[in-house]
Amino acid sequence: MHTVAVLALDQVIPFDLSTPIEVFTRTRLPDGRPGYQVRVCAERPETDAGAFTLRAPWGLDGLRGADTIIVPGTAAPETPLTTEVRDALRAAAADGTRIASICSGTFPLAATGLLNGLRATTHWAAADLLAAAHPEVDVDPGVLYVDNGQILTSAGAAAGLDLCLHMIRRDYGSAVAADAARLSVMPLEREGGQAQFIVRDHPPTPQGSTLDPLLAWLQDNLGRELTLADIAAHARVSTRTLIRRFSEQTGTTPLQWLHRARVRQAQHLLETTHHSVERIAAQVGFGSPTAFRDRFKRTTGVSPHTYRRTFGRHPSATRDPRHRQGRGMATSR
Repeated sequence: MHTVAVLALDQVIPFDLSTPIEVFTRTRLPDGRPGYQVRVCAERPETDAGAFTLRAPWGLDGLRGADTIIVPGTAAPETPLTTEVRDALRAAAADGTRIASICSGTFPLAATGLLNGLRATTHWAAADLLAAAHPEVDVDPGVLYVDNGQILTSAGAAAGLDLCLHMIRRDYGSAVAADAARLSVMPLEREGGQAQFIVRDHPPTPQGSTLDPLLAWLQDNLGRELTLADIAAHARVSTRTLIRRFSEQTGTTPLQWLHRARVRQAQHLLETTHHSVERIAAQVGFGSPTAFRDRFKRTTGVSPHTYRRTFGRHPSATRDPRHRQGRGMATSR
């Protein structure tokens, strides 16, 4: 039987801890046998889990001989690892044990050096912090999980469930994984990645930046078809000067800033209105619905329709005035 050891570090997040315990203990093979044996391990007899104190039945010795080790997230991801935990994880990796992290559990995993040179992810809100703390790790904040073979990482919260189902599919095939997904009331594969959940702010600009009036004008004119020359003309500078100032003050280009602002506005409209995708494309300044769909999916990882299904607040949304209620009357698409 496949043994999964879940490592509860100090200040472990209960949701991240319970996800692999529940998913793996409930997995059944076609003949009804359990697919996994789960051990909960900790460095000390008692571990702070925020709302409660955890008494794990296994110490670090429980990591030895495990087929898979899961490192859940913690509320203090930058807390240094003890030598004992670091050495135990490195020894397990050297023995060929599969090691996976959930959410901010990527931080302690990165601290062991096992992610050096590898692509990894974590909760999108902590991705910049992870990249700064561990520049040798290729941080991808837009995905739900990353499978490097022996070492795997996942984004936050429900993405840990995605990762567990993925590992079950690797171990026992799609049929067993699909059954585990049904028990979890979870699709075996979710469309899109973590990018659709990211709150995307505009690139920061220094207080009192000379670009402030121009950025406000761009925000007020998202629905217009604007070229680089149009923006430069409004700012009364050359296109070359405009590009240089944007690079210096926002870290991006004028058109990239504009595209991001348009997608943000489109997200808001998809969440709060019943406007058709075609109408929203025009409202936020895309020349065609096709161009809008392509840009939106590149930015968020999902289509506008999928985004609306996930985040739309339809009961309180403002209806498109072109929608007509009544028998036999057509509605806008």
